[in-house]
Amino acid sequence: MAGLLDDFFMRALVAGVGIAIVAGPLGCFIVWRRLAFFGDTISHAALLGVALSLLINSSTTLVVFLVSAFVALSLLLIQKRTILPADSVLSLLSHSTLALGLVVLGFISWVRVDIMGVLFGDILATSVTDILIIYIGGLTALIALAIIWRPLFAATVDREIAKAEGMNPDRANIIFVFLIACVIAISIEIIGVLLITAMLIIPAAAARRFSSSPEQMVVISGLIGSASVIGGLFGSLTWDTPSGPTIVVAALACFLVSLSPLANILVLKKAPHS
Repeated sequence: MAGLLDDFFMRALVAGVGIAIVAGPLGCFIVWRRLAFFGDTISHAALLGVALSLLINSSTTLVVFLVSAFVALSLLLIQKRTILPADSVLSLLSHSTLALGLVVLGFISWVRVDIMGVLFGDILATSVTDILIIYIGGLTALIALAIIWRPLFAATVDREIAKAEGMNPDRANIIFVFLIACVIAISIEIIGVLLITAMLIIPAAAARRFSSSPEQMVVISGLIGSASVIGGLFGSLTWDTPSGPTIVVAALACFLVSLSPLANILVLKKAPHS
């Protein structure tokens, strides 16, 4: 295994597949709950985390997680205490944290910051330590999601019914936003601020057409995400294009395939058994 990870391309493949596997299940909940802009807001907040980590010379993963979690919890609190529509609050936080992050980066004159690397990541620069962080953090996130699956899914279907059945949807929601923050933190240096939301949403959206149950959608989403990483990296190698954006383009191609006539045939064949 160590010899396999000596090659930078194999490290990128292993890291990318790890991110796809953990992003798939969380992305399904984002799609079910129509929270795409929420994921975008948290990923934009991650830029502020990157800037602060450079300012205080601390771990990027840790600071990004703390900032993302803080913004996510702030969003939940603001939604309860304001009459503003949810999309307005999301837009406010998204653009404010993104702008604040860029301003902080502007003050860090003693460090040369690769803005393109921050925004789009550099998966080909993945280290063995990055892989360990992705798989340990990802496994922890998946275990936590499995624990809160029932109350979180029940609240997704009908919050009031979930409460009536003695569940605690508020606690499940808080854990869920922490899990989103965790995935963004472990992915930020690999995929980048602007592309992690796409990896959360596009595979889940593509998987929806082929799924007859929530559990099936979770599995298919992870498979589509993994296929997008593999296809995107080999495409990047073949055509000498940026790796992160090429992975997202591969995911988009999978989504377009899910809308094609071939997908309609597969859905019709599956329907009698669903």
